[in-house]
Amino acid sequence: MIYLDNAATTALDPLVKEAMIQAMDVFGNPSSTHGEGRKARALVESARKSIASLVNCLPGEIVFTSGGTEADNWALKGSVHQLGVQLIITSPLEHHAVLHVAEELASSGACSLALTPVNFQGEIDLAWLEDRLRTAQSANEKVLVSLMHGNNEIGTLLPIEKVSHLCLEYGALFHSDMVQTLAHFPIDFGSVSLHFSACAAHKFHGPKGVGFAYIKTGTGLPPFIHGGSQERAHRSGTENVLGIVGLQKAFELAHERMPADRLHIRSVKAYALEQLHKHIPGVQMNGASGDLDQSLYTVLNVNLPANPDRGMLTFQLDIQGICASGGSACSSGSNKGSHVLSAIGASDGLRLSFSRHTTNAEIDAVVAVLKGLS
Repeated sequence: MIYLDNAATTALDPLVKEAMIQAMDVFGNPSSTHGEGRKARALVESARKSIASLVNCLPGEIVFTSGGTEADNWALKGSVHQLGVQLIITSPLEHHAVLHVAEELASSGACSLALTPVNFQGEIDLAWLEDRLRTAQSANEKVLVSLMHGNNEIGTLLPIEKVSHLCLEYGALFHSDMVQTLAHFPIDFGSVSLHFSACAAHKFHGPKGVGFAYIKTGTGLPPFIHGGSQERAHRSGTENVLGIVGLQKAFELAHERMPADRLHIRSVKAYALEQLHKHIPGVQMNGASGDLDQSLYTVLNVNLPANPDRGMLTFQLDIQGICASGGSACSSGSNKGSHVLSAIGASDGLRLSFSRHTTNAEIDAVVAVLKGLS
């Protein structure tokens, strides 16, 4: 098998698995005050402290969740229903965990929704964003800006510091889905004017079903899930101790290995670009994914010159033992085309996404198959 769907999920690191197995011996409930419960609580709080130190924030600003989707839902719905946000500004390229939530809130009349224009590279219009923020400020309209840091389909990176400065200048709340960038890029929550973010462990060789929300101190965001006082009264429900231990280990390993992994994966992506252009005349890259400096180094979105049906192409690759996706695997059960590719005017795309395990030999094999299909 050749696995090139790492933007969807990554293989569990053996060291992460080992840490989770060891944690299985600690079976207490973290909310219990007896010795076994305190052992479990210590694991949870150790993870919180470690993660916070790696992203330069307070431990209390890290709240463990079931993953990125929950964290995104919490930020948007909480901002509208409890913090008085009247307008959400986002883009047509967002993950459905943001875009569908924003559309639902707007359709129910809870708030207004504005989508920033984007170009064929998937870059947002910063001038438009500033003008819309200025208009909202003049109208005393409370705004939440929600823009993802790295696009999961086309790899385009948001100029997050510029956006954060605009939000700060015009008094807007700022949420950024960082599911594709946390543990892949050095993130410093202390230096970016950001109120909310989202992380999922399975994007960097951790377990599925666990992640965290970054909630900046002082935002006043109330709990999204009620029924207990867990997570320092921020999120009810018994903590997923095994998942949290796995998240911590994966996060620590990702930061430890980040320079070497980034160098390796970037070189694999560069090699893939070289070989695709060499062997498939007319091939193009969607969004900014073909720009090594302006996109996720883990993602390449390929538009073949004679691309067959998206579903059939991935099916043909699967027959050859190649795992890839046409667009976002988070909605792989849908027969609809990619909303991201549609928004940037791309006809079709095959997403190849890489990890520390991807090799140039695998790229050669994939290019040979694509050459035969195109």
